[in-house]
Amino acid sequence: MDKIGKILNGVDIMIQKPKGTYDLFGENAEKVIYLKKIIEALMDKYNYKYFETPIFETSELFHRGVGETTDIVNKETYDFKDRGDRNLTLRPEGTAGIVRSFIENKLYTLSMPVKAWYFGPMFRYERPQAGRYREFRQFGVEAFGSNDPMMDAEVISIIVNFFKLLGLKGIKVNINSLGDKESRENYRTALLDYFKPYINDLCEDCRNRYEKNPLRILDCKVDSDKDIMKNAPKLTDYLNEESKEHLARVKTYLDSMNIDYVVNPGIVRGLDYYTHTVFEVEANIKGFGSQNVLGAGGRYNHLVENIGGPSVPGVGFAIGIERLMLALEAENINLTEEKNIDVYAFSQGLNDNSYLMNIVNMIRLNGFNVEMDYLNRNMKNNFKKADKLKAKYIIIIGSTEVENNILTVKNNETLEEFKIKKEEIIDFLDSKLGDINEN
Repeated sequence: MDKIGKILNGVDIMIQKPKGTYDLFGENAEKVIYLKKIIEALMDKYNYKYFETPIFETSELFHRGVGETTDIVNKETYDFKDRGDRNLTLRPEGTAGIVRSFIENKLYTLSMPVKAWYFGPMFRYERPQAGRYREFRQFGVEAFGSNDPMMDAEVISIIVNFFKLLGLKGIKVNINSLGDKESRENYRTALLDYFKPYINDLCEDCRNRYEKNPLRILDCKVDSDKDIMKNAPKLTDYLNEESKEHLARVKTYLDSMNIDYVVNPGIVRGLDYYTHTVFEVEANIKGFGSQNVLGAGGRYNHLVENIGGPSVPGVGFAIGIERLMLALEAENINLTEEKNIDVYAFSQGLNDNSYLMNIVNMIRLNGFNVEMDYLNRNMKNNFKKADKLKAKYIIIIGSTEVENNILTVKNNETLEEFKIKKEEIIDFLDSKLGDINEN
């Protein structure tokens, strides 16, 4: 393999991709493209519009939006200063950027709800492992302007239906409520009272979270198996009537759509902005053990306001694409489309391929998939290449074809050969391939 590098003190140094990243090409790239096509079609059915925000934003956005006490902000963000001495951060998640755009572009003046979806790279400095990278892709949705539990249920149904479309089995929703401000404040007080005698038994991170945000203690990975964590007060016991009613209606709407769910009081999610409904969606994946959660999200009624906008409720979710791809592979679900080439074209005995280029360009502009010979192969090797590409038709151009303006066209399956006038080639291909391509 060729090395791209430089000589440093007499040693040839090969430049490699940064740890926790990967190159996307070949079959894996085809899978991602196909996955995005499925997402685009699904989002069209739900009337969600595509959104794209900058890969980097001001650091303050994520500190205010995601939360100062989260592991993402404290340990995982890629922060840097630009040449203008501005503090910037590579986006670690999609919601904060969408909310910033919603405010900056005054989308709250539009007819509600505003429903958005996104697909793109995120960045977190965490330990790389299977399905988890430092640069990773997420598909997510955000819906603004409605506090109705119907919107929570719709957002959950998107993940469930998406996974069903892909062919995943055993799909289940784990749902919980974090309540409104009043409920969370009551719960916060209960947690402070409960954990106070055990403060020295907690890890350093949890001791820091005790005053700032005790709910984060429940999301601890270090102390999760300790009895003091398992016996901690449950938030559902501190929900006021409004919060209980919101959760009950979400469950009713999920029932109406025949979506399986369980109420799991242990779900608090790792981001500070959630209120009311939070959820995780899992599927039965061979070899994934207990880590079957493939998508998660929740409601965030105060995030727009916290970032500097008006009081507008929101709800959304995100799915990690790399982990989803691993799950699909484990379940032997094929994401690639069979893409046969419509036409393979090559010339023989010509010094100038302008005529060939003209034909190929014309056919492509009329909606057909065309590949051509760039390596001046001989006739035998060109036929082998056409077979490898599974080309349906072959066009051969030599001096006779150029002189008479008539193309030699061969059906690569039946081997039947045709002589077609140049000006009639599109009609010919339409008659032979039009119905096939439409299907």
